[in-house]
Amino acid sequence: MLKKVFLSMAIIFCFVSSAMAAEISPIKLLPPDLKGGKSLMQSLQERKTSRSFSTKKLPIQELSNLLWAACGINRLDSGKRTAPSASNKQEIDVYVAMEDGLYLYNAKAHVLEPVLKNDLRKNTTTILQPSRNSVADAPLQLIYVADYSRMAFYTNDEDKKFYSAADTGFIAQNVYLYSASSGLAAVVRGMVGKDDLAKNMKLRADQKIILVQAVGYPAE
Repeated sequence: MLKKVFLSMAIIFCFVSSAMAAEISPIKLLPPDLKGGKSLMQSLQERKTSRSFSTKKLPIQELSNLLWAACGINRLDSGKRTAPSASNKQEIDVYVAMEDGLYLYNAKAHVLEPVLKNDLRKNTTTILQPSRNSVADAPLQLIYVADYSRMAFYTNDEDKKFYSAADTGFIAQNVYLYSASSGLAAVVRGMVGKDDLAKNMKLRADQKIILVQAVGYPAE
């Protein structure tokens, strides 16, 4: 009897989650523009953390370029990414929080898949500086989530934490460099309310939020 109750609850949960996501549509991204932007050396020179953002939305081409630079597929024959990962586990998922909802970046299809209609950007404020609304109001919040189910090769949580943190750092740096190349502002934060954010995102127990990175145009 108890199993039937749990099964019914699981079915209801999946139905509700699907219904919430169905209110927003997938976003088909454009092929990345590989010829634009500043040189690598210029981007390194101009890479910086910014905490003042315009609320202006990023055009679809900019969004497409940014996500591909973050961890898109750059070798179609092998499916390997612009950012490395330990043993090529590709365990870091990039969730994209925008005004119209929460999406998951599908690198293989180069598509943003709908997750929730809710605007979760306010949930990404830092614990120490919750009043910095300019950061929370950035049009894009990239939420880096490690999926431990893809890391069964590692036998303890310490290894999973270490490698997923390193792999997230590679992605975040790609975003920083792309932002510098394209005149965007970016800031990465670790001290966010991860437990509440994970609950709002409806993550599983084996999915762990590592970092959040705001991206947008600089405040004028």
